[in-house]
Amino acid sequence: MCGIVGILGLTPVAPLIVDALKRLEYRGYDSAGIATLEAGHLERLRAEGKLRNLEGRLARAPRRGTAGIGHTRWATHGAPSERNAHPHATERVAVVHNGIIENFRELREELLAAGRQFESETDTEVIAHLVTVEMARGRTPADAVAATLARLRGAFALAFLFEGEEDLLVGARRGSPLAIGYGAGEMFLGSDAIALAPFTDTIAYLEEGDLVVVTRAGATVHDEAGAIVDRPIVTMTGATYVVDKGNHRHFMTKEIHEQPDVVGRTLSHYLDLPNGRARPPEGIDFSAVDRLALTACGTAFYAGSIGRYWFERIARLAVDIDVASEFRYREPPLSPGTLALVISQSGETADTLASLRHVRQAGARVAAVVNVRESTIAREADLVLPTLAGPEIGVASTKAFTAQLAVLAATAVAAGRARGVLPAEEEVKLVRALSEVPRLMTEALRLEPQIETIAREIARVKDVLYLGRGTSYPLALEGALKLKEISYIHAEGYAAGELKHGPIALIDETMPVVVIAPYDGLFEKTVSNMQEVAARGGRIILITDRRGRAAADVGAVETIVMPDMPAAITPLVYAIPVQLLAYHTAVLMGTDVDQPRNLAKSVTVE
Repeated sequence: MCGIVGILGLTPVAPLIVDALKRLEYRGYDSAGIATLEAGHLERLRAEGKLRNLEGRLARAPRRGTAGIGHTRWATHGAPSERNAHPHATERVAVVHNGIIENFRELREELLAAGRQFESETDTEVIAHLVTVEMARGRTPADAVAATLARLRGAFALAFLFEGEEDLLVGARRGSPLAIGYGAGEMFLGSDAIALAPFTDTIAYLEEGDLVVVTRAGATVHDEAGAIVDRPIVTMTGATYVVDKGNHRHFMTKEIHEQPDVVGRTLSHYLDLPNGRARPPEGIDFSAVDRLALTACGTAFYAGSIGRYWFERIARLAVDIDVASEFRYREPPLSPGTLALVISQSGETADTLASLRHVRQAGARVAAVVNVRESTIAREADLVLPTLAGPEIGVASTKAFTAQLAVLAATAVAAGRARGVLPAEEEVKLVRALSEVPRLMTEALRLEPQIETIAREIARVKDVLYLGRGTSYPLALEGALKLKEISYIHAEGYAAGELKHGPIALIDETMPVVVIAPYDGLFEKTVSNMQEVAARGGRIILITDRRGRAAADVGAVETIVMPDMPAAITPLVYAIPVQLLAYHTAVLMGTDVDQPRNLAKSVTVE
């Protein structure tokens, strides 16, 4: 969730870019920079730390250029430093980037072998060099960018400024948001409408795979196939300067589609991606922890339930997990070796806060997984593990849930290494697998048209059953919760092995049964449960992968085929179809998706 701004203006743009970047500070950052064209030449100013450091440099060395790009960076590849700050540049192009380039190592080695020299540790610098190479082959700037995009794997939003091109910006997005702002003789690019609000109220949002060529006369958008397309231009009201849905009908779907970006940013905070290592959380010595006590409410509880599997499997650390409203009344024994982990999107959830205080009174330490650093839970915990999801407006949590999963997965890997139970080569495999999640999420989002069609069937029923095993069991619980809270259709989630212990009595030809079953070590057992459903006429909606589809000969009514991935990361990616199924069902039911009845974003009373 780095911040991106680009301006083709009529007056010096450097102070305007800094002002726009200030509006993106809520995303978090550790360095900032700008690039402008000064008499046609690319000039950069960058600074580690807060924007005031960059402003100080601009005060000492003002920039007069009327074309420029700017960036606030949250460190991913390479430590926070001036040389790793954006924009990154060559002799021909400067670029700012939000996201992660997964194949940057092989591209960097190729470029080094060709004689290109690098000044940073970042993945982003690879992009600038690739574009420069393509331009040296005679391509136009826009064509050079298009050729480069075809070689990149990962999720990104990009803005480019070119040497000698006073009237040109090029932008692109895949997995991360980017907006176009229209002015009178001026044009803008930004991570979202908040950044562009001081300059224009006329906005268009790039869609997945788009490339845009911007001049002061306007913008030409090309889709992923290269065809020129029109993207809807909307006029914002004052309220949308603070929270804006973009092209989306609801905040919920906007936040579902933000997940590749959000999860990528969160993982980058907790993982040393270039070296395949998990960063140990400051303030936690997992070698001295003999038990975790997890507590949370609602969706956060299901995130913690998935985290329990990871901590026990990867770190061999015993875990208790409680709904926060029951935790302190159960009066669990808390030893000096117990670490409590409380999970809350808002950081203000009353029961979770009460659990935190109960733990503190018992003398145990508390770590908080929260999305709001200034919240009460964050302030009262011994240490904070931020989720970095950005503002979540929809009451039904989506991106905060997967960001919580990202934190828990990365922390479990770090705990495994600290406890000496996770070999280094296994740590590398897990970190590499986690680095693939943003790309896999983007692929899962492409299944939305099929999921919308399935939702038409779900919208006709009164009851739905969700089944899963292993980490798919808490995800089944979360799927049922999502459907209940926004569509008002009754749904229940069960461990698939519990089917014959009661829920099977509900199965008939009218009952949809959503089965979450990646092809893993538990798949064959889940297939036997699906056969029990099929034998009683139940309508199976199977969420699996290609191997699962081939192996599950149970006559599913619908099969949602997910991309192949390691079993350890499936909850993060399989959350996408579960969320989309609930969302599209609710839209068809005509409910208030973003503000469902009787619910609040943050529950601040018991």
